[in-house]
Amino acid sequence: MAKQFACLYAIFEPFMTDHHVHALPNGIRILFKHSPSPITHCCFVLNAGSRDELPNKEGLAHFIEHLLFKETERRNTPQILNRLELVGADLNAYTTKEYTCIHASLLKQHLERAVDLFEDILFHSTFPADEMEKERGVILDEIASYLDQPEEAIQDDFEEYLFKGHPIGNNILGTPETVAVLNGDDIKQFTAANNNTHQMIFAVYGDYDFKKLVKLCEKYFGNVPENTNQKNRIAPGPISHGIYALQKPISQTHCILGGRAYPSAHKNKYGLLLLNNVLGGMGMSNRLNLEIREKYGIAYTIESNYTSLTDTGIFSIYFGTDAEKADKALKLVHKELKKLRDNKLGTIQLKQAKEKFIGQIALAEESRMSLIISMAKSLLDFNRIDSLEDIFAKINAVSADDLLEISNEIFDNDRMITLLFEPK
Repeated sequence: MAKQFACLYAIFEPFMTDHHVHALPNGIRILFKHSPSPITHCCFVLNAGSRDELPNKEGLAHFIEHLLFKETERRNTPQILNRLELVGADLNAYTTKEYTCIHASLLKQHLERAVDLFEDILFHSTFPADEMEKERGVILDEIASYLDQPEEAIQDDFEEYLFKGHPIGNNILGTPETVAVLNGDDIKQFTAANNNTHQMIFAVYGDYDFKKLVKLCEKYFGNVPENTNQKNRIAPGPISHGIYALQKPISQTHCILGGRAYPSAHKNKYGLLLLNNVLGGMGMSNRLNLEIREKYGIAYTIESNYTSLTDTGIFSIYFGTDAEKADKALKLVHKELKKLRDNKLGTIQLKQAKEKFIGQIALAEESRMSLIISMAKSLLDFNRIDSLEDIFAKINAVSADDLLEISNEIFDNDRMITLLFEPK
């Protein structure tokens, strides 16, 4: 359920118009949304992720993200970690296929501490060899931990099959073999090639005067050297459908099926978002949950997800169940997909689906950190931030005919891959 809630932000351009944007001379943009709260949420988003790694350098973007919290030219590791934690703030970061994000939540009077720290770790990290070796071990443990969680590992393996031979299909963490040999030269080459200052956003959600915020950012980010290197991201090629079964030392069968989907700027994105919510999205009343869990009681977790990237997308359905029930669960999933391919939603069904989805989006606004990160990503991807009314209008414009067309394209069995983790 938490994953589905988070997807509301990972997928949607955010929906508030009361924001300000200012570009520094070096290209770094400052995004600000006002809130009267004493709590500030801020993030620094870079348009650089795992898909930008060169062959045999898998895991490098994530490795760099970890090392940002180590030594800089003027701080050691404890000083970096204590800079915000000593005032009760929360600091964290993550890497995706297309982004690196550092974020912090703190009391409003401590914003300058965060800005100072972000500038230091992003642009003055020294990546010392001893810290690299320590963090290499941490990441190898992280990889092993994910392999022990079949519900996580199957998603990574599924994407590898779905984008075979393309960087999007690579595991964000890398592999033990690639992580073992990453070095300082790799880091320098990656940051020089991918850290384009015109594709960086520093975003703040808090109670400030925007002009004073811009001056603060000019003080810390204004002297960052401009970098205009352009990426050469290549869209993934076609795939073949197939069914794959892997034997694992597990007690249940885990299954994921799905295929490529629409990129983030596609006209059918909102239709697929709505369709995904009907099929297996937020809440307990979606079709997959009602049929597989509530009616037959053969899966504790079943959900569908749609993630859009800049030039492609991923649609998937996941469930875990006892080995002897897996075939029946899979048949029931295909039965629900066939219903959507063969039958248009009725007028009342479509109206209810839209009302439910719009309500969920509105409620999701309460997660302010997720909102400001999503706003920053929208500015990077589309150079705009849509209003809530714009989002609702796009959802309400989706017709039953649109959903039928999308179902027959995305849920076509000849376009889908099925991956099973089966007990040994």
